[in-house]
Amino acid sequence: MTEQSLLDPARAPSRAGVLRAAAKVAEILPPTPLLPLEIDGQTIWCKAECLQPIGAFKIRGAWHRLSDLDEEQRGQGVIAVSSGNHAQGIAWAARRLGISAIIVMPNDAPVAKLEATRVLGAEVVLYDRPGGEDRDEVAARLMAKSHRTLVHPFGDPWVIEGQGSLAVEAEMQLATATGQKFDTVIACCGGGGLSSGIALALPDTELFAVEPDGWDDVRRSLESGTIQRVIDPPATACDALQTLATYPINFAVLSARKATAITVSEAEVRAAQRLAFRRLRLVLEPGGAVALAAAMTGKVPLGQHSLVTLSGGNTDAAAFAAVLAEAD
Repeated sequence: MTEQSLLDPARAPSRAGVLRAAAKVAEILPPTPLLPLEIDGQTIWCKAECLQPIGAFKIRGAWHRLSDLDEEQRGQGVIAVSSGNHAQGIAWAARRLGISAIIVMPNDAPVAKLEATRVLGAEVVLYDRPGGEDRDEVAARLMAKSHRTLVHPFGDPWVIEGQGSLAVEAEMQLATATGQKFDTVIACCGGGGLSSGIALALPDTELFAVEPDGWDDVRRSLESGTIQRVIDPPATACDALQTLATYPINFAVLSARKATAITVSEAEVRAAQRLAFRRLRLVLEPGGAVALAAAMTGKVPLGQHSLVTLSGGNTDAAAFAAVLAEAD
């Protein structure tokens, strides 16, 4: 694949793009820890993306996308839609590169995510998610008034490739620690950006994407063979994973890869948050704990060398304290 084809906005994401993204990310960010954790006598390997500078893996895709913008695009700025983690990733990369960023965020996003995005210098435009307002429509109206580049949180080839750098980095760490490769990956899943990137990065692993109960658009899409939309979803603490429907670009990668998607309950997510805090000394937001919840409940068969993504830790203090106060 040529450098020119890798810069084509209409292209499909590729493993070559993932490897290029991994090299770019390695130039500016230290690896996040890959931590062993014993579950029922078997060791899993937890990738602590909650320890990124913005508290989530989204910094990877944001950096890969924004650093590939040409000078004209950088001058015009970017628009993104996000519940908070992608927002912070875009804001962080935009500030470092001197790019103006507007982020469309829900008015019920965690306060910690809203404040962190503004502190990083991005302009935040709120929309009414509880009232049914569509963030993509809000972004489209803003786009019509400008020539900014839209950076979607999961339906973008650069973003997918950037998120896949997590798996490239983790496999290098596992090889150093054990001389082995992963055979299983359990990934947190909203729209499918992370799981799509991992699918490209580690093509020989068994891949499981984990969603919250009732927000299982990826699961139903993969099982039916066509993209399915979430209708009348339940309330969830997993604000980062409230995606109504995956995009064709993600569906194509995950379908070709024959990925499996499953769901976990709110109670299982809270138990995973407590386990990560107690055993790994890590703070996980609900959406960042769903993969661990699937591993610890036995909903996913663990391989000899299983990678589990701890994808984010941006949670309000009061909400996290309430989770810790519960008894297992």
